[in-house]
Amino acid sequence: MTTFTAFTTLPAKSAAEALGEAIEALDPAPYGVGVFEIEDGSGRWEVGGYFLEAPNEIGLALLAASHGAREFVVSELPETDWVAQVRRELHPVRAGRFYLYGSHDADTVPNDAVPLLIEAAMAFGTGHHGTTSGCLIAFDRLLTEGHVFKNVVDIGCGTAVLALAAARVFPQTVLASDIDEIAVDVARVNAQANDLADRIEAVQAAGFDHPTLAARAPFDLIFANILKGPLIELAPDMARHAAQGGYLILSGLLLEQAEDVTAAYLAAGFERVYASEHGEWAALTLRYMG
Repeated sequence: MTTFTAFTTLPAKSAAEALGEAIEALDPAPYGVGVFEIEDGSGRWEVGGYFLEAPNEIGLALLAASHGAREFVVSELPETDWVAQVRRELHPVRAGRFYLYGSHDADTVPNDAVPLLIEAAMAFGTGHHGTTSGCLIAFDRLLTEGHVFKNVVDIGCGTAVLALAAARVFPQTVLASDIDEIAVDVARVNAQANDLADRIEAVQAAGFDHPTLAARAPFDLIFANILKGPLIELAPDMARHAAQGGYLILSGLLLEQAEDVTAAYLAAGFERVYASEHGEWAALTLRYMG
C-alpha cells in the first residue's frame, strides 16, 4: 500500500502543536500526526502528517502560511514489507555481555552471551541505535565492576530492552514505564517473548508519576533513554526517586548535549561516574550523592 508523508518545521512548540491539530481537519485526513522537537539545539519543532492517499497540498500550503511554518515537503512512500526489509538489514548486536537478536537469528546466539530477543517489527530500541547499545554497555561495565542492583526501573522504556537486560541478570521484578500506551504494550509483549512476563511490570506514566513507581522508590538503578529536554526536566524527580549511592544510566543524547544534561544532574545531587560516546550519541553513568 502506497502512503504519503508531509513534513514541515516551526520555531516554537505552541505553534507546532496548533499546526498538528489543524492538519487533522484536512480532507483527506491523515491517519497519523506527529509533533517532535528537533534535537539539534536549534529549538525548532517538526510536524509530520501520514496519509493513505495524496494529501491536499493547497490545504497544507495554507496551513503552513497561517501557522508561520516552512512549506510542507510531501513524499510518496512505495509499498514495502518493512518487517522483511528490517530482517534483511538488521543484524544481531553485541553490547557488552548482551546479545540482541530476532528469532530469525536465534541460531547465532553465543554461549557466553545474555540473550535478548527483539523482533524486527520492534526495530526501534533493539540495540542498533547508539543510545540503546550505549546504555547496555554502561550497564555491562557496572556489572563487571561487581555492582548488584535490587530495585531497577526503566523510565521511558520504549521496547523495554534495558528492563529486559536487568531482568535477565537479577532475580527481582524490574519496573518499566512509558508515557505512550503502545510502548507499554510492546514492553509486555517483549517480556513475554523472553519468558520474563512475571519479572517485568510495565506501567503507563509520565516520568515517575505513577503510584507503583512511588511505592517502589527509592531505586538503586534507573535507566532513562529518552531525550535531552525530558532528561533535564526529570533531574529533580530522579533525585527524589534514587537511592543514596544509586546509579543512573542516561542516554538519548547527542554528544554536544551531554554537558547540559550532566550539569542539570550535578545540580540535583548526582556525580558523574562515566561518559561514553557511541557514534554521534552519548551515554552517561551518574551516582546519587544526595
